Amino acid sequence: MAKSFGELGSKKSPKNVLIVDSLNICFRFKHSKKFEFAEELSDLVKSLAHSYKCGRIIITADQGSSSYRKDIFPEYKGNRKEMIDNQTEQEKEDFQKFFQGYEEALEYLEDEFTVLRFPKVEADDIAAYLVKYKKDFGFEKMWLISTDRDWDLLLDNKVSRFSYITRKDYTLEAWGEAYEFHPDDYISFKCLTGDKGDNVPGVPGIGPKRATQLINEYGSVFDIYESLPLQGNQKFIKNLNEFGEQLLTNVELMDLLTYCDEAIGKENIQTIKELVNG
Repeated sequence: MAKSFGELGSKKSPKNVLIVDSLNICFRFKHSKKFEFAEELSDLVKSLAHSYKCGRIIITADQGSSSYRKDIFPEYKGNRKEMIDNQTEQEKEDFQKFFQGYEEALEYLEDEFTVLRFPKVEADDIAAYLVKYKKDFGFEKMWLISTDRDWDLLLDNKVSRFSYITRKDYTLEAWGEAYEFHPDDYISFKCLTGDKGDNVPGVPGIGPKRATQLINEYGSVFDIYESLPLQGNQKFIKNLNEFGEQLLTNVELMDLLTYCDEAIGKENIQTIKELVNG
């Protein structure tokens, strides 16, 4: 899904906006055991903005796990503590150094760019809010900088994603090069397959191929839910029939665009409007 930088236009525009998933992009420094990276991060962000002709840079940042999702599903990201507990002493020390460097980097970036960060709110939801209300903010073209494929839920004709791992641009125009289903069906796909990284369960026995088949046969996650119980003796069908209510819970956990307002909260939304419009 690649598009050369030269095809992106010749002039920067303040209506072209770079949205950076800060913690995600900073993990590249952690993997190389680099713990002081504020200036290098700033240079990287500026370089990406230049390449994509973006005249505006907005940094999004997590500050703890989403309280919105924890209230819906207390097990959300419950696997993270076990992962931390299983770290070696050296890994724990490196992790602490990395997060200290990350906090210093965010402080550094605040002097140059708009940084959006709120307690118990995730960067995914902030990015989703900016995409959802892009017309209100006067944005025309948005480039999302993240390796997180969840951010592909936000793609449209004016919103694309760049991954520094694959070095590719992910666009709605070339969606079929990465996925075998329609963009509108991505949320249904995710609700069926779950997200191991966030400890959101999928239907046991339903992987990408079966999820795609079910969507093609029945339609959206809501159509599938309305069709339950399905007839059949296969184990995955029995699991799906028992999993029905979790499908609806997964929609609330994973549908970034629909629920970003609730996930961010009215007070924080007001702050976003002031910072972005100011």
